[in-house]
Amino acid sequence: MDVSTCLKSLLLAIRQYRNNRSALNASQLQKHIEDVSGLKCGGVLFSGQVLPSECLSGLMEVAGDPNASHALTGSIISLLAQFGIKPFNIVTQSVYSYITSCLPMHCLNVLQRLTYNVRTLPCASHIHELISFLMQHVQSSNDDIVKACLGLMANLCRHDISVQSHIKSQSNVKAFYRALINFLGHNCLTVVVFALSILSSLTLNEEVGQKLFNAKNIHQTFQLIFNITVNGDGTLTRNYAVDLLVDLLKNPKIADYLTKYKHLSVCLSEVLGLLHSKDPDTASKVMELLVSLCSVPVLRKLVCETVLRPPAPRLQPGTRKCVQARGSEPSLALVHWVTSPLDGPEQCYMQALSLLAELFEEAIDSSLCSSAQSFVELLLQEVLVLLQSPDSTEGDQLLKKHCLRAGLVSLCISSQVCSEVVLKTLELMSHLRQQMPDMETSFYRILQDQRMVTPLSLALTSNCREHVQVALRILFEAAPLPDFPSVILGDSIAANNAYRQRVGELSIRSSSASEDVSFVGKSFPIMHAEPSGSAYQSIDSLIEKLQNGAKVKDVHMSEIIDVYEQKLSALACKESRLQDLLEAKALALSQADRLIAQYRCQRAQAEAEARKLASLLKDTERKKEDLQTELNDHLLEVERLKSDSQQLLEHNGRLQAVADQHQELKGTYNQLLSRSVEGMLKELQAAHISLTQQAEGLRKTNEGLKLQQERSVTLAELAEKEQQIKGLKTDVQEEQIHEMEENISILRKELNKTEQARKDTSIKASSLELQKSQLEAKLEKMEEELSKHTQMIAMIHSLSSSKLKGDATANLSL
Repeated sequence: MDVSTCLKSLLLAIRQYRNNRSALNASQLQKHIEDVSGLKCGGVLFSGQVLPSECLSGLMEVAGDPNASHALTGSIISLLAQFGIKPFNIVTQSVYSYITSCLPMHCLNVLQRLTYNVRTLPCASHIHELISFLMQHVQSSNDDIVKACLGLMANLCRHDISVQSHIKSQSNVKAFYRALINFLGHNCLTVVVFALSILSSLTLNEEVGQKLFNAKNIHQTFQLIFNITVNGDGTLTRNYAVDLLVDLLKNPKIADYLTKYKHLSVCLSEVLGLLHSKDPDTASKVMELLVSLCSVPVLRKLVCETVLRPPAPRLQPGTRKCVQARGSEPSLALVHWVTSPLDGPEQCYMQALSLLAELFEEAIDSSLCSSAQSFVELLLQEVLVLLQSPDSTEGDQLLKKHCLRAGLVSLCISSQVCSEVVLKTLELMSHLRQQMPDMETSFYRILQDQRMVTPLSLALTSNCREHVQVALRILFEAAPLPDFPSVILGDSIAANNAYRQRVGELSIRSSSASEDVSFVGKSFPIMHAEPSGSAYQSIDSLIEKLQNGAKVKDVHMSEIIDVYEQKLSALACKESRLQDLLEAKALALSQADRLIAQYRCQRAQAEAEARKLASLLKDTERKKEDLQTELNDHLLEVERLKSDSQQLLEHNGRLQAVADQHQELKGTYNQLLSRSVEGMLKELQAAHISLTQQAEGLRKTNEGLKLQQERSVTLAELAEKEQQIKGLKTDVQEEQIHEMEENISILRKELNKTEQARKDTSIKASSLELQKSQLEAKLEKMEEELSKHTQMIAMIHSLSSSKLKGDATANLSL
């Protein structure tokens, strides 16, 4: 199955799974992912075409789904890691749950490959949880889990300052440091390198790192790193060992320790032997280490001497002849990797060119030019092929790689080519400055750089018409600029012209002198066999004789005089040539003095500006601190106001609840009051009615008592009459008198009873009158209390309404 058909099937499976996330569609999608993984279609996936782009975005979407199965997510991550993509959005979503669930080893290894040599990680939501998980599981009993966690931790905290700060802010960071230090005695070298890498990233500039990487322990660390680099148990361990040494060399103190390491030359020779490896990753990593070593001046000289040093002669088997062992030279390996195919690893030939640039710079600055001559001749034969025009049928990626490598090659082999490259680049920037953002600003800033004087002066004084025209066009753009170094450019052009003139004159004189000397050598070969001292003595004697007026009679002697005259003229020419060279050197020195003076002036200006910027920075920082303090005060004030507002809102709510409760109580009180007043009125009315009835009864009783009193008065009158009758009728019969007496006694008894009843009735009437007066007073008192209650209700109502208005006014004022 070809790549296109396979990608179409994969896209169809992705769409089916997206529409229906069933187990069957997931298994079909996983099968198609495995088919794509078996094909070498990484370049097609990232070619920017429509079909591969849709497949890639679909895979990323499925992998980012937290509800996807772990097997499907793992296969997608493996596929993306196989082609070198960095899916950090998967890390933030599903990978963390995938790590902490079923198969952490697989995902940890994939994440270790994805995060290797990544300088900054995107802002991930689960990165802190991932770090906590790694810090917790580095003390696991499973060595494979420990190794994977340490490797991933080394990648995360190598370049990312935020991750380092987060780890240092953890409460268990000291225990984590102790665990890492304990790993330094582990029997697996990979674990040791991972632990050293993490410790160097976290503690190199702290007290723990200074104790760990001090002068006593650092030599053991160097020996361990070089042993792993040369005899490592895999590319992974070698890569991390090289990265560790590269990071350590950034510390000046540790770089100084390495220059004093006594086994450095032997270790460096063994490391250079790895350049002959057929693995491009190993060779690229070794060259990265060599480039890092070249960042230290002392180590760069040592690397240059080791690489460019001719190999020691050895005896050829079967003969006694000494031959040069050219196959083992590291320089030949460098040539091999520089000229490697473009479709191979780009990092390999890029590192090789960077290393060559460092070596040639060191060879020019030191006395290693003679040692590098044979190597340069060999290198030129190979790299000149790389400067040829590329094939137009190649893809865009290969063309970009070809141009990049050709530019680096040009910078490595010739200063003149460097000038041409700079001018071509400036011309290209001049054409593109209107089409690209910020290109015009960069273009004018580069034109005002003093380093542009050399390429412009070389191009303006060049024999090539095209170079002169390009330089004039650039000069036309640069001349109006305020900081363009026109004076320095004029001095440089004058120096170049003077040098060319002197070289031309000296070449003419040297050619004529060489012809004369060759003629003398052919005519008088015996003269070259004389010692130089006798020759100069004969010259002096001849000059003395000529000055004294001696005549030369011998013909051969006259010819000899002619020869010496020619030699004297040649010596005079050489003297004038040396004088011209001295004048050119003096001119160059004066130019250098002017450049130094201008440089010092600019440096003083730069230092003054730097001091001014530093003072401004301090002022800005102080203002920032003041503003930060003021902002904190404002924030505290805002928080306090928020709390006060919240309290006021709560108090207002409580007051509203109290007001509602008061309204409810008021209604209840009114209801109860109305009910109680109505009941009391009814009771009073009933009591009034009963008292009225009692008073009516008492009135009737009083009337009856009055009748009885009248009756008693009548009886008294009757008794008086009876007394009169007794006095008048003394002669009544005793029986009648007896009966009369009995009737009188009965009437007296009844009269007594009536009198007693009258007294009781009067007493009851007086008590009823008293009760009536008391009830009337009580009724008046109750009416007064009722009026007081009514007034109190009105006052409470007015007070509650005024209080509610006051609370509302207070809330409004707050």
